[in-house]
Amino acid sequence: MNTIYDVQQLLKKFGIFVYIGDRVADLELMEAEIQDLYDSLLIEPQQYQSAILLLRHEAQLLKEKQQKGE
Repeated sequence: MNTIYDVQQLLKKFGIFVYIGDRVADLELMEAEIQDLYDSLLIEPQQYQSAILLLRHEAQLLKEKQQKGE
């Protein structure tokens, strides 16, 4: 898993579509959904780790960008 798109495709396999309109909120909700899938043993630990790292990294970048823009 290399991109946020890959995470979205993984969620899509389970019928999960995330779009709130706020990119940071979308990433946080995707993280919660990935956590639920992992807790339910529906995804492998490697998939979980990759997805969480990608989502947190992207969210951090967006938050930093928003802070600089203020």
